[in-house]
Amino acid sequence: MKRIVSVSLGSSSRDHKVTAEFCGEQFEIERRGTDGDAKKAIELIKELDGKVDAFGMGGISLYLYGRNNRKYTLKSALPLLKTAQKTPMVDGSGLKNIQEANVVRYLKTDLGLPLEKMKVFLVCGMERLGLAETFPEMGCQMVYGDIMFALGLPIPIRSIKTLHRAAALLMPVIRMLPLKMLYPSGKSQEEIEPKFIRYYDEADIIAGDFLYIKKHLPMFIKDKIIVTNTVTAKDVDLLRERGARMLVTTTPELGGRSFGTNVMEAVIVALIGKRPDEITVEDYQSILKDEAFKPRVVYFS
Repeated sequence: MKRIVSVSLGSSSRDHKVTAEFCGEQFEIERRGTDGDAKKAIELIKELDGKVDAFGMGGISLYLYGRNNRKYTLKSALPLLKTAQKTPMVDGSGLKNIQEANVVRYLKTDLGLPLEKMKVFLVCGMERLGLAETFPEMGCQMVYGDIMFALGLPIPIRSIKTLHRAAALLMPVIRMLPLKMLYPSGKSQEEIEPKFIRYYDEADIIAGDFLYIKKHLPMFIKDKIIVTNTVTAKDVDLLRERGARMLVTTTPELGGRSFGTNVMEAVIVALIGKRPDEITVEDYQSILKDEAFKPRVVYFS
């Protein structure tokens, strides 16, 4: 049995362990949070390095993206990556942009959503390039919340061209910021402070990283479609209670929750047996055809 461990800077209250089958192989998959303690995460990686088949890097992204898939490396993530000397570690970015583009097309072709008539609030496009580019390709009217969620400023970005320009301008600064300024970590992942409510209210679809969505989630999101990943059973209950119409996760349900793309990418790395930087788009797409990777759909009403 192959073993995958996601070492996360997020809350340990979101930990989960499950066994699952992918492409005919059995996996033990575990998520272990360190409550925002980077030193604890590094020690855990050292302890497990060489003893598991692949690591996921959770609670932080190694890369943000700009025009033409240009990667911007977040400095605060590098110590975790460098600690894994024997076992490959991935943050989900290799899979994320491919799978999430597939899921947008799935919304239209399989679920029949009239995307060309819908408004989308994507909470952070720079870390979700597949969603950021494919939604407008399908005719959606966009609001990107990157400046709101990264810098706390109520400034919407309304086109993919402007998002790419903002990335080129801001990334040299943002990539150097400490994690706590960029992403909810530790116990802050459980806190909700309604904010930027206008953009939630105006959208038909609220999309992107769930912890960003949850961070400023309004009390009422009646009839909204949520496109995200990494949701626990408690998160699903929260969306139901606040009136969401539908939840679509870009990763499958495993033992009552949807794991992050870092976990799914780690599974694929273990299946293919290549170094992460050697895996091609074609490699990913061939694995994603397996039914086990099918998106999860939950109808609330």
